[in-house]
Amino acid sequence: MSLPFLILQTGTPVAPMRRRGGFPHWIRVAAGLRRDEAVEVDVESGDMPSSAKGFAGIIVTGSATMVTERLPWSEASAGWLRDAIAAGKPTFGICYGHQLIAHALGGTVGDNPLGREMGTVEARLAPTATDDVLFADAPQAFPVQMTHLQTVLTPPPGATVLATTDQDAHAALRFTPFSWGVQFHPEFSARHMHGYLRARSDALTAEGRDPLAMQRAVRATPVARAILRQFVRVASRAAG
Repeated sequence: MSLPFLILQTGTPVAPMRRRGGFPHWIRVAAGLRRDEAVEVDVESGDMPSSAKGFAGIIVTGSATMVTERLPWSEASAGWLRDAIAAGKPTFGICYGHQLIAHALGGTVGDNPLGREMGTVEARLAPTATDDVLFADAPQAFPVQMTHLQTVLTPPPGATVLATTDQDAHAALRFTPFSWGVQFHPEFSARHMHGYLRARSDALTAEGRDPLAMQRAVRATPVARAILRQFVRVASRAAG
C-alpha cells in the first residue's frame, strides 16, 4: 500500500471498553490495516489535518457527541470533510461519522423518532445496492452492530440508500461515487457489543428493554467488516 489511510477520531469508547483501545485502533484492526498504514488525528481534541492529500482515503469514527450539538470541532470537521469529498477523496463514515458526513453535505440529522437502536440487528440491502462497489457482494440481509440515538433523518441531495434496518431507513448511504456512511459499527466485535450493552444496561432497562436478552442475541458481523475492508481495497486502487 503506497499511501496510508487517515482516521479522524471524533470520540472515545464507553469507559469500560477503553482498556481495549480507542476507536481508531478498533477500526484499523477491523479494516486489516497495519500500524504504518493508518494515521490517526483526534479532531475531537481540536486537531485538524492540514490536507487530505497524501492519504488513500479517510475513515471517520463514531462518537458519544451528537451532531446536533454543533460543537466547534464538529462543525470544523464537517467543513473539512465537505472539501475533501468535493475533491474526490474516498471517505467512509461510521455512526457519528456517517451522520457528520450527511450533515456536511446538506442532509438533516436528529433524534431517531423510533428511539435508541442497539445490539446486533438485521440490515437489509436496498435495491440500489446491487451495483454499489462496497455492497454488491453482501447478502440480502446480514447482522450489524448498532448503538445510536440520532440518525440521518434526511439524506443530502444525490445520496443513495444502500441498506435499512427496522429502526433506520438510512442505515447505509452512498453520498457520492467515492463517499459512504454506515450507521452500524463494522469495527465492533461481539465482545465490543457486549461491553456496550453492559455499559448502557440502566438506560435500556429504563426504556423498557431487556439488556440480558439483547446480550444473548449478540453475534458476529463478518459482512459488516467485509464492507469496511472493501472500502480499503477500493480506496487503495483509486490512489494507484
